[in-house]
Amino acid sequence: MNKKIIYLIGTTILMSSCQIYKTYKRPDDIKVAGLYRDIASGNDTLAADTANFGNTPWKKVFTDPLLQSLIEEGLQNNADVRTAALKVKEAEAPLLTAKLAFAPSLTLSPQGTISSFDHSAATKTYSLPVTSSWQVDLFGQLLNPKRGAEASLKQAKAFQQAVHSRIIANVANMYYTLLMLDRQLEISKETADILKRNTETMQAMKDAALYGTTAAAVEQSRTAYGQVLASLPEISRSIHETENSLCILLSKSPQAIQRSVLEQQVLPAEFSAGVPIQLLSNRPDVKAAEMAFAYAFYNTNTARAAFYPRITLSGSAGWTNSAGGAIINPAKFLASAVGSITQPLFDNGINIAKLKIAKAQQEQAKIQFEQTLLNAGNEVSNALYQYQTATEKTNSRNIQVNSAKNAADYTKDLFKLGTSTYLEVLSAEQSYLSAQLSEVSDTYDRMQAIINLYQALGGGRE
Repeated sequence: MNKKIIYLIGTTILMSSCQIYKTYKRPDDIKVAGLYRDIASGNDTLAADTANFGNTPWKKVFTDPLLQSLIEEGLQNNADVRTAALKVKEAEAPLLTAKLAFAPSLTLSPQGTISSFDHSAATKTYSLPVTSSWQVDLFGQLLNPKRGAEASLKQAKAFQQAVHSRIIANVANMYYTLLMLDRQLEISKETADILKRNTETMQAMKDAALYGTTAAAVEQSRTAYGQVLASLPEISRSIHETENSLCILLSKSPQAIQRSVLEQQVLPAEFSAGVPIQLLSNRPDVKAAEMAFAYAFYNTNTARAAFYPRITLSGSAGWTNSAGGAIINPAKFLASAVGSITQPLFDNGINIAKLKIAKAQQEQAKIQFEQTLLNAGNEVSNALYQYQTATEKTNSRNIQVNSAKNAADYTKDLFKLGTSTYLEVLSAEQSYLSAQLSEVSDTYDRMQAIINLYQALGGGRE
């Protein structure tokens, strides 16, 4: 009868402890379908698309050698990158500790005493024991912390990859910002030179009383020239500040940045986003959020394991010359072994509280994982649409720039023929300048859309 009761209790314990041995598995209620919208259909997911732009190595996306050099410098020197690498090393230490917990502990504790009573001859005793202790992991008290440490390490590595991806995107963005500002400064300087010559020409025409040129026309010309001239310092200031910001990103003192020109940049023109489930494996931040969820899962299992007995085997072996009240020389070998089971009796309230906290933290980690996944899908959807609209705007802007250039040329010819006023000439030239600057800005927006899409798809990871 006693054997049956013991067997029944043992079976009950083992069956109820099945949960503490389970490995993490992504819950079925985590939605991975429809994470982002197909820019073609407007509401469906790119379910048929299996290729992924995010898998492209960053050097094949950003082919400018000067930009590649800056990105490599950022990946080596950036403070966030170095901090992320240290966090990986920090996460490796608990995992090593958790693995070593499975091995027996060995302790050498030699002892010696010298005693004398009432001036009698001194007696010397000593012992040289080696003690060992080994916890039998029958209920996952060691297994779950080890699995949790493994998840924590994967989370740190995913975070490191997320930092890499962000640095690549930020360096590229700032580099292309400098190219855009350089081109805008160049266009503005060329326009200022033209307006300066026009002002000089208008003054000469007024002095010669040609085409009925008035003082008002001359001042209008000089005003347009001054307006463009005043914009040059502002653009130069933006260039200076962007260079300084890029230097900070590279963890070096402010200095000029060597760079190419906007017209020489070649970026991919065709993209594939991939099926939504690829975001789970490609996006480092999504992976980090899932590993945080896995860590919370194992932490809950650890809290459950605290309700079960802790079985420990210990023993000692060595030499001693102490045999109770007698001293034996030479010393004799002594060995002992002890097995113990520790079952919490009055800690259930503490253990229940810890389990409730662990379950709540696990649910929070799950919510954060789901939200990170939704944010990732939203970023992909926005980046896809940003690229589409930027491309459409660039095509339309080309029409505007060509028409504005033609209008400026025709208006100048009409002015020379006396059938147009100089106010119309100024208006046409300002429209042409505005169209050129907008064209450069549109080109940058398209580049930025490519960078955003690449980062949204987890690009730049090793």
